[in-house]
Amino acid sequence: MVSSLKQGLIAKRMIDASSSSSPGQIVIARHGEPNMNRYERMTWRGYERWWTAYDEAGLKPGQSAPEGLIAETANAQTVFASTLPRAIETAQAAAGGGREIKLDSQFVEAPLPPPQMPGEFQARTWGVFARCSWWIGHARGRETRPQTERRADAAAQFLIEAAQAGPVSLFAHGWYNRMLRPALARRGWQCVRDSNDAYWSWRRYELRK
Repeated sequence: MVSSLKQGLIAKRMIDASSSSSPGQIVIARHGEPNMNRYERMTWRGYERWWTAYDEAGLKPGQSAPEGLIAETANAQTVFASTLPRAIETAQAAAGGGREIKLDSQFVEAPLPPPQMPGEFQARTWGVFARCSWWIGHARGRETRPQTERRADAAAQFLIEAAQAGPVSLFAHGWYNRMLRPALARRGWQCVRDSNDAYWSWRRYELRK
C-alpha cells in the first residue's frame, strides 16, 4: 500500500491548497478489486453462494490506491463508505491510518439475484444476467429496482447536506454509484471529473453555478 509518509505529504499539499478548493465537492469512488474469482464457472445456485461470499470478501492483496484518489480523500471534510468490506478497505487505503470513516448501509450495492435458468457460466457472466433480470423487475424477494432508486435518491440528498460543511468522499459500488448520478443531476450537481467505472475509479461533482 502507499506509505504513510507519502499519504501524509499528499494530505499536507491538499490542506495547503484548501483555500482554493470548492467546499461543495462530492467525490464518489468505486472500491478496488475484490479477492474473488470472477471466472469461476457455476450454476445459478452457485452464483447465489458466490455473491454472498463476494459481499464478505475484502480486496485482493497487492493493490494501491491511486494518488489522485488519495489526494481527493485528504481534501474531504467527511469520508463515508458502504458497510461492505471491499468498500471499507478501499476507503482505508485512500484515507490512510487515523482518519475517521463513517460507515452507512444506505450505500451498499444494489442486489444481484440471478435468474433461475439452466446452465453453467462464469461468475462475471451471471452478473450480467442478474443485473439485466433485476433491472426489468425480477428481484426474487430482494430490494427491487424502484426501491434501490429511492434509496439512492435519499442518499444523494444525504451527501449534499453533508457537503454543506465541506468536501465529501464516498466509497461505494459500481452499480449503486451509477444510480446516484441522476439523483445528483436532478439537484443541480454536475460531474466535473470522470475516471470511468473501473476499480478504484472516482467522479467529482460540484453544484452548478
